[in-house]
Amino acid sequence: MTSQKPQRHLPLAAAVCAALLFALPACAQPAAVTPASVGEAPAKVEKNSTTGIAKLTLTEHGLSRIDLQTATVAAGAGSDVLLPYASLLYDANGKTWVYTNPAPRVFERQAVTVSKVESGVVTASQGPAVGTPVVTVGAVELFGAEFNTGK
Repeated sequence: MTSQKPQRHLPLAAAVCAALLFALPACAQPAAVTPASVGEAPAKVEKNSTTGIAKLTLTEHGLSRIDLQTATVAAGAGSDVLLPYASLLYDANGKTWVYTNPAPRVFERQAVTVSKVESGVVTASQGPAVGTPVVTVGAVELFGAEFNTGK
């Protein structure tokens, strides 16, 4: 003998499943494109034909998407400079770089000669001048934009 009670909830369960089924694809839709970002690349990349290093100019939207943060280069002993370790990038050959911020929304990669790393601070014998802002969060995204690694 079977009970009729569970079968009464069947239409309700089917309705809930159908509602969920139709709602889920909407969750997977890409975010709406804002009019300001239509046709505008998040970064303008201008390669220097002599050095091969690019100057990157980010749009306001591009800048906000990567939550970019900077810190200032400090003076070390003698001619050394001090940088946050978070600003340091290594390329495929092991060469060390940082991204400087010479103007609002403008970023340029600059070579750094590391003397030592201690307690999250890089002592460099060559690098950006004291007082130069360097990128501490978002440098990897800038590197990707410079070398077009996202495609």
